[in-house]
Amino acid sequence: MRGPIAPPQVPLAASRAEAFADLVQDSVERLERRWPQLADMDFMVLEVPRLDGPGQGWNDEAVPLGGTVPARDGRRARVVVYRRPVEIRTKGRDERAALVHEIVVEQVAELLGLTPETVDPRYGED
Repeated sequence: MRGPIAPPQVPLAASRAEAFADLVQDSVERLERRWPQLADMDFMVLEVPRLDGPGQGWNDEAVPLGGTVPARDGRRARVVVYRRPVEIRTKGRDERAALVHEIVVEQVAELLGLTPETVDPRYGED
């Protein structure tokens, strides 16, 4: 009798969405060491930005890769990374991980009122 290739709790392959969410989580964990207040923020991955029309801060030429929702009315601040626009702009996991980290740093900096270089001194290094 043959057994399973991997235990049931270990996925054989992560979906693209799960792998992308892992990149965001990895980036957050890197920053949390320096910025413990990130534990009070929610980090989300959405497929694409919403098309709610005027006031969204973007147009046909500049699709956002991420965004923020400030804390208010008892709700935690949120950082959002849009998976599909990031995937379209990157080739391969390493490039995608670098862009995701850049987006997370920029959005955290916006919420904290800091520069991206303050949030991560290695910001912008290739």
